[in-house]
Amino acid sequence: MKQYFFLYLLVLTIPAFLAFLVWQSNKYQNLENELSRLEQTQEEWVESNKRLIADIAEYSSAERIEEIARYQLELKKIPPEHLLQVKIAGGKGNGF
Repeated sequence: MKQYFFLYLLVLTIPAFLAFLVWQSNKYQNLENELSRLEQTQEEWVESNKRLIADIAEYSSAERIEEIARYQLELKKIPPEHLLQVKIAGGKGNGF
């Protein structure tokens, strides 16, 4: 009887172990797919950020700003002799 008990236990354990391996393999595959998807999303975000940084650099360039000021806003540079600089001596803050 004792021999049969271990034999039955072995016969029942093997399919349970195989089912566990299948479940674990399926879970691993799902996690691997999710990781792939997240890595692709991260790569897309990095590329998008690179494009945005390049756009910021382009839009904030001195040449572009000067071009907008001259041609769209019709502004002109003031000669240095027309500039007036005001210096406030002493004191902290704005005096309030």
